[in-house]
Amino acid sequence: MNSKLENKNIDFLFKAILALETREECYNFFEDLCTVQELKTIAQRLVVAKMLSDKCVYTDIVNETGASTATISRVNRSLQYGCDGYDIIFERIEEKDNEQL
Repeated sequence: MNSKLENKNIDFLFKAILALETREECYNFFEDLCTVQELKTIAQRLVVAKMLSDKCVYTDIVNETGASTATISRVNRSLQYGCDGYDIIFERIEEKDNEQL
C-alpha cells in the first residue's frame, strides 16, 4: 500500500467505491463525483495501461486513445514501478470474461 496516499478521506472514497454493486451504480456515482473530463481522463489512462500491458507501441496507443506520449510514459512508469494495481484489475477482468464464455 502506498502510504503517501493513505488517509481517512481516501479510505472513505475507496469504501464508497467498494460498496457499488452494478455498472449503473458506477455510472451514477462517478457522474456525481467527477466531471466528464476527469472521468474520461481516468478511463483513458486505464485503456493506455491495458494497451501497454498488451505490448502495443506508443504510436498505436496515441492513435487509438488520443493520449499524449507524456501520459503514456507516466502510465508506463506506473506499470513498471508501481503497486501492480493495473495488473490485478486486468487479471480479474480476464478471469470474469473467461467465466462468461
